[in-house]
Amino acid sequence: MSKVINVHEAKTHLSRLLDRAHAGEEIVIGKAGEPYARLVPLKPRAKRELGFIEGRLDPAFFEPLPEEELTAWEGK
Repeated sequence: MSKVINVHEAKTHLSRLLDRAHAGEEIVIGKAGEPYARLVPLKPRAKRELGFIEGRLDPAFFEPLPEEELTAWEGK
């Protein structure tokens, strides 16, 4: 486990700690010497594929709703 950084130091140097975590380092933040949280880098999100649902919806999904259902959704 890496060195525990106390809350006061973490607040003072948060930007530096974020840079270190972004570079791949795991930062442990503690209170009174006891580990409380870990600051770790986020994994990049996978790119979203557009059009993945094409052809999987019933065409009726795109038809207008009946008037009574519309008013129910609108809370009237």
